[in-house]
Amino acid sequence: MSKTNKIVLRIQSADGTKRVETELAASARNLYELVRTACGFDHFDFALFKERNFTKEIVSSVSQDVKDIGLKHGDMLYLRLVEGPSTSKAAERSASVSSLASSNSSSISNVAFSREATPSTSAKSLSVVSQLPKEDTVDVELYNKDGRIKRNRDEKLCRHNSNGCCVHCSPLEPWDENYLKEQKIKHFSFHSYLKKLTSGATRGKFVALEDLNCKIKSGCRDHPPWPKGICSKCQPSAITLNRQPYRHVDNVMFENTGIVERFLNYWRTSGHQRIGFLFGTYEIHPDVPLGIRARVAAIYEPPQDSNRDSIRLLEDANDGDVDELAKALGLQRVGWIFTDLLSENLANGTVKHVRNIKTHFLTAQECILAGHLQNKYPNRCQHASNGYFGSKFVTVCVTGDDKKQVHMEGYAVSAQCMALVRDNCLIPTKDAPELGYIRESTDKQYVPDVYYKEKDVYGNEVQRLGRPLPVEYLLVDVPASTPLVPLYTFHERKDAKEYFPVENRLIDGHIQDFSALADYLAKSRSMPFLETVSDFHLLLYLYRMEDMLPMKSQLGPLLEAIRSKDKAKANEWKTREVWKTLEELIAASSHHEDSSMSNDVEFVPSGEAEQNWICTFCTFINSRELPACEICNLPRTRQ
Repeated sequence: MSKTNKIVLRIQSADGTKRVETELAASARNLYELVRTACGFDHFDFALFKERNFTKEIVSSVSQDVKDIGLKHGDMLYLRLVEGPSTSKAAERSASVSSLASSNSSSISNVAFSREATPSTSAKSLSVVSQLPKEDTVDVELYNKDGRIKRNRDEKLCRHNSNGCCVHCSPLEPWDENYLKEQKIKHFSFHSYLKKLTSGATRGKFVALEDLNCKIKSGCRDHPPWPKGICSKCQPSAITLNRQPYRHVDNVMFENTGIVERFLNYWRTSGHQRIGFLFGTYEIHPDVPLGIRARVAAIYEPPQDSNRDSIRLLEDANDGDVDELAKALGLQRVGWIFTDLLSENLANGTVKHVRNIKTHFLTAQECILAGHLQNKYPNRCQHASNGYFGSKFVTVCVTGDDKKQVHMEGYAVSAQCMALVRDNCLIPTKDAPELGYIRESTDKQYVPDVYYKEKDVYGNEVQRLGRPLPVEYLLVDVPASTPLVPLYTFHERKDAKEYFPVENRLIDGHIQDFSALADYLAKSRSMPFLETVSDFHLLLYLYRMEDMLPMKSQLGPLLEAIRSKDKAKANEWKTREVWKTLEELIAASSHHEDSSMSNDVEFVPSGEAEQNWICTFCTFINSRELPACEICNLPRTRQ
């Protein structure tokens, strides 16, 4: 094509002016791609206009050329970021660009829009995802199931033969209310909810799930920015809280009681409360139509400061290592667990029943923390415009039941609660743990009104402002249980004393150090090697032994052997140099300890060494009072 068909356009935005070179025969969609590259964007959340006052928008289209738009060499175009739907042209442009970004992805074929999905539009509802995140395997499997509930022929009502079908024996939809009530299922599953959205008159149409938005949409030019001005275009709508009819996870199943008992040992020993993260997998729930079950294989306990009445999480420097190890074992974070236990009678082993319908099930502070964690671990969904909707992350509270026995209750907070927490609209109250409070608008933040409905003394349904707000409107029940036949991802020990200590427990008998590792391996000599190392907390300790003996880079084959329960592969790994080195260190440590215990007289060097001692393994000079090396954590040896 001749050079005369090429033109240069100027693109003016808040960041300055850029220049792009295009051709008159190029499409408007191609122009958007050039502008995106020139401005260094990783998204298409912008619109191009011919006029300075952002009128005469140029719509991204493959059927319209630059020449048809009327652009010529040297023209100035005006760029404005778009963070929400404002005009029909903007929606048309976003849809066009979205199809461009996903032209090579077949998984987006069911994505579209339904107002029934959420009551409001997210601030990022028009954001374009060039590549949708990979969904969990269980979601992919459930998309391929119709979920219809099969029924047998009713001998009393059915008048047809065995090959026929009528209204009395035809399959039920997975969201059938009567069936769910008969099975005592309080909420239908998330995939049943998706099937319902596309059922009946809307079957075959697209559905897009949008997150609730509680913030002012930026970029409005009709008035000064908040707090000097606001309009109906940029102001978030008032929110009426509704009980969420579906849930992303229908059950939390701990593989065996030993997982929970090992977690509760800290409370039984110290009397202090405890928080842990649940690691496991998601699988299809056999008893709930299109349901999902979270299967918990291990509980990781992060650094925390706790007492009888409160817990404070501390910064976890090993958070990334935990996720890496779990991924190598085929696990992921599926939720969090915490205790709220107060002993009533130590002799009988009873605890106080403090959480019930008259007090609270979860406090507002716990709901806010649950909302924060659910936002941190969102659910990947192909029906969401930004690739994520809701969360499978669950909350489990260990407390006393009405029989004063230790009991587990599972919950999740609703998508509305997640949005309120994400946009910093929900705070706890000071004196009533069962009540939250919606922030009031300030000069720095506009907060929409949040309402909930309840019945007054006359039985009439009235609308209340969420100041304060009962947190029951934000909760979704998720039953927690253990199977009748125990399951084991990791090897079971007969006695709790045979387990390797759990991380971050700063009490006697629970410390993870080299001495504890040596004792554990000594007790496990009679066990097969695969069973010995099949312990999540032991593997995490080995994974983090970077200072003394780097093992992280060499644990891959062992983790794969544990994941597949391959004894031969585990035994082969045991013969590697890294494990032999570890055994030599343990043997040397035991030899020095035995020899030092046999000496009646302790040798103390003169001079400065009277206050310090040198580690025989890493040569670090330690303080005299330390029983183990500060650097390599190996025990002190006498010479």
